[in-house]
Amino acid sequence: MKYADLHVHTYYSDSTFSPEEVVTCARDKALSAVAICDHDCVDGIDPCIELGGPMGVEIVPGIELTVERPAAEIHILGYFIDYRQDWFLSKLRAIRQSRVDRIHKMVGKLSEMNVKINAEDVFKLAGKGSVGRLHLAQAMLKAGVIKSIREAFDKYIGYLESCYVTKLNFTPEEAISSILKLGGVPVLAHPNVLGRDEYIPGLIACGLKGIEVYHSDHKNEAVRKYERIAEENALLMTGGSDCHGMGKGRILLGRVRIPYTVVENLRRKSEDIRRGNG
Repeated sequence: MKYADLHVHTYYSDSTFSPEEVVTCARDKALSAVAICDHDCVDGIDPCIELGGPMGVEIVPGIELTVERPAAEIHILGYFIDYRQDWFLSKLRAIRQSRVDRIHKMVGKLSEMNVKINAEDVFKLAGKGSVGRLHLAQAMLKAGVIKSIREAFDKYIGYLESCYVTKLNFTPEEAISSILKLGGVPVLAHPNVLGRDEYIPGLIACGLKGIEVYHSDHKNEAVRKYERIAEENALLMTGGSDCHGMGKGRILLGRVRIPYTVVENLRRKSEDIRRGNG
């Protein structure tokens, strides 16, 4: 039986893995397909596709977009997107610049709390990637001002914590409509991490087509709940490890393995969307 991991990041966003490391790891774990879903960035897709062919690993082109609602940060995954469209690339460039601006602002807020971090150290960790809060947390850990990545988010830079700063984002409507315009399939990422199920009906009304039911942070009870929600709303069920290389302290790639039929279902849904029947 063939398996896939449909939520994987590269160092073009906030993973420590290069495209080569992603594809090699996927091959070594006997995965037939992985979806590259970098934050606000599609630069890792083509290198992974080029490497994936010879290694026998299919690459699903994807993205992870951030949207904000009152008291919640929501992540929307897009699968089988036409990621080369100029209007979309322009929007992503603007968002990535806002990520740079946000790091400077958060470093300033941390300094006011006597937590001294050099912004340039954060950008060095990000390398060519789309800089994010995980890079800042890693810089804080490296500087010895926190004892764990989790502490950075819980105490300082988590959503609406004291040093959190918002950035340019899509609205929920924009994120979902953009993915649909790209011929992609919009899916709600790790809903149990979000913990705001009341937003799901509104996202469905905007055109949401699926839920990431299976995820590294979803225990059995959560899986059953989101399976039920997906069934009740005729949504596709997807799953992935949300691997960030060693960015979360361990390699998660392949920890969540879903049947390849899910890839086929997403591909068919994308084809339907492109024909206007989605």
